[in-house]
Amino acid sequence: MFPFRDHNPSHRMPYVAYALIAINVLVYLTYGFLPEPQVYGIFDTWAMVPAEISMGTELHTLFTCMFMHGGWMHLGGNMLFLWVFGDNLEDYLGHVGMLVFYLLCGLGASATQIAVEPFSMIPNVGASGAIAGLMGGYLLLFPKAKIDVLFIIVIIIKVIPLAAWIVLGAWIGLQIVMGIADWGVDGGGVAYFAHIGGFIAGILGIALIWTLRGRPRNWPEMPHAPLPVPGPWGAVKR
Repeated sequence: MFPFRDHNPSHRMPYVAYALIAINVLVYLTYGFLPEPQVYGIFDTWAMVPAEISMGTELHTLFTCMFMHGGWMHLGGNMLFLWVFGDNLEDYLGHVGMLVFYLLCGLGASATQIAVEPFSMIPNVGASGAIAGLMGGYLLLFPKAKIDVLFIIVIIIKVIPLAAWIVLGAWIGLQIVMGIADWGVDGGGVAYFAHIGGFIAGILGIALIWTLRGRPRNWPEMPHAPLPVPGPWGAVKR
């Protein structure tokens, strides 16, 4: 199942979301076609290694790892989710707020992964922790917004619109289950706890913003329902 767009139009151009997508793609192009030994050397300099951070070294990698990916599928999946959820968060937070929120969620994701595996020497790369923060914020802001999900079962291909709370709830539930199953398994794979940490950071971040704005109870007032427009796909953004 692949969530690929939502029925939740934004009201301002998401310049930061587009810029983040462009930066991630451009960064990958600088090393994505190099031989593996050279890629490993680049990861050694710019990827986040929990054990190094635990020792207080290579702290710059907490930021640089957010803009690196392990392959085209890894990059494409993350950028798809950033495109789907990023514009609505930027609409709510503003351009500067979106950038700060994104980076802080990425740091929260890395901090969670380090806390779970503080002595791991496996390099961590990817924007998914920061994007998970956007997903957590989206869940709190727009739980009833419709998300088009592409289901592929053998030869059956179907698009089903589902409420955001179903899609994102299923996603974070899967991360928790897989994270527990994969905990302590050596050899790399997916940093599930970074996803979980980023998601929680996004929820807490939006809850804090509500409180600072003096409206901690404004959740029921958020525009959950999409605006109906003609066409088979409903109100598709942009």
